[in-house]
Amino acid sequence: MDVRLSAEQQALRDSVAQVVERLGPTTVGRLDDRERTAKLDAAVDASGWRELRTADDHAAPWATGVDVAIVAEGLARGVADVAFVGPTLAADLRRAIGADPAVARETIALHHDLGALGADVAVDAAGAAQALAARDDAVVTRPVGSPHAEVDLTRPSAALHDDSTAVGILAADELTRWNALGLALTCADLVGTMQGAVDVTCAYAKERRQYGAAIGSFQAVQHLLADALVLTEGSRSITLHAAWAADALPPGEALAAAASAKAYCARAARTVCETAIQVHGGIGNTWEHLAHVFLRRALLSTEMFGGVGPSLERVLAHHGIGAA
Repeated sequence: MDVRLSAEQQALRDSVAQVVERLGPTTVGRLDDRERTAKLDAAVDASGWRELRTADDHAAPWATGVDVAIVAEGLARGVADVAFVGPTLAADLRRAIGADPAVARETIALHHDLGALGADVAVDAAGAAQALAARDDAVVTRPVGSPHAEVDLTRPSAALHDDSTAVGILAADELTRWNALGLALTCADLVGTMQGAVDVTCAYAKERRQYGAAIGSFQAVQHLLADALVLTEGSRSITLHAAWAADALPPGEALAAAASAKAYCARAARTVCETAIQVHGGIGNTWEHLAHVFLRRALLSTEMFGGVGPSLERVLAHHGIGAA
């Protein structure tokens, strides 16, 4: 694979950064600014980023896994409080089964155990009327209920109504490839979350002074930030490979690559986000500071499609290594 971004991909990355810089939540208080959130959601809608994995003829998608990973990373870096990963994966699932695009916004249904929810839920559910779920070889849609309080303050989850409607049949290889893309996009979200946490922490370390010097000049703080940067860059590299593999490699290999990336990124993200809180000291443990928002987002992205344990199990299964 060519690890260099094309000119178009660099422009895509820059455009996402500009939107988030202009309309993203720069403080915890701004998460309650509904007018700002609506403007950010409208900007993402107008960009067409949520439709990158659709196609006119239900064949190859308009954009690659790398393209959508670039958007996911950029939105997460600014803890953008609008839906992207869920609607993007729903659109890709419809394309894979040859179904027409949804009329209203959709997201996906997954099983996760965070907060009070321990069942199938609609994730990344802001603005979604229904959720697609892939079960064995069938794809069904279920109406989305009211949002639940979620550990992630930027992306609510929601309960699902019991009634479901069959949408289509999904071949086993297509389901494997879709899971690989899902893992890759959650990794990209984790990379962006890590980078955002590193950004705000480095800025704080330059400004906060103790004993007459910026705390960023202290070797102990420098080591913490250097380790966080190494983990972030390592995560970015393995995620780029996973996003590329989702389209370029056979389904089984793509899933193994994505699972390897998720195991690495999930561990790294928790370390990086907890380091951000540690370097901030007392202020980092307060509700008013963004540090905990990055950690909360990382916790949800870790759970989506499985965290470290399930991801390692997928890798071992791909290599024919199972539990005794």
